[in-house]
Amino acid sequence: MKRWMKALTFGVVGCFLLSLCGFAGECDRVRGSVLRLHVLAHSDSPADQALKLKVRDAVVEAAGDAFGDAADAKQAETIARERLPELTAVAQAVVDQAGAPYTVSAIITDQWFDTRVYGEVTLPAGTYRAVELVLGEGEGKNWWCVLFPPLCVSAATDTTDMADVLDSEGEAIVSGGKQYAVRFKVVEWLETLRNWWNFS
Repeated sequence: MKRWMKALTFGVVGCFLLSLCGFAGECDRVRGSVLRLHVLAHSDSPADQALKLKVRDAVVEAAGDAFGDAADAKQAETIARERLPELTAVAQAVVDQAGAPYTVSAIITDQWFDTRVYGEVTLPAGTYRAVELVLGEGEGKNWWCVLFPPLCVSAATDTTDMADVLDSEGEAIVSGGKQYAVRFKVVEWLETLRNWWNFS
C-alpha cells in the first residue's frame, strides 16, 4: 500500500513538473513576443508622481499607432529605436513645461517585471525587452504598459492583439487568469531566483 501511494505521489509530482516545464517554455515565448514601456518617476512625491502620468499620456499619444504595423517584437523594437529621440523629446517637453529641474533619459533594455495584469491579459514574471523612460533620478514608483502588441495605445482589455502575435498556447496563458494562478506563482519564483542569480 505504501509503495502504491509513493508511486502515485511521484507520478502526480512528475506530471506537474512536466506540465510546468511546458508552461515555463510558453512563458518564455510570451516574453519574447512583447515590447513593454516603462516610465520611472523622479521620486514618490505627489508632484513627481502626477508628472509621471502626464509624461505617460504624452508618450503614449506620440507613439500613436506606430507599433500597429509591426509584424513581431523585433520589428517593434526597431521602430522604437528609430522613435526613441522623438519620444524622449516629448517626455522632456512635458517635464520642462511643468518646471521640473531634471532631465529625461531613455533606453531600450532588458527589464525585470513581476507577474502583471493588464485588463484581462496576465503577463508572466521575467525579463522583457522594454523602452524605459527615466525621469530625473528615477527613484519613484513606476508605470508600465505594452507597446507591442499595442495595448497602451488602444487601451484594450481583451486579448485580440495578443492573439495576433502568440500561438494558441501562449494566448491561452495570457488570457487564462486565475486558471494559471499557481503556475504563474511558481514561474515567478523561479524567474526571481534566476534574476537574482544573474545579478548576484
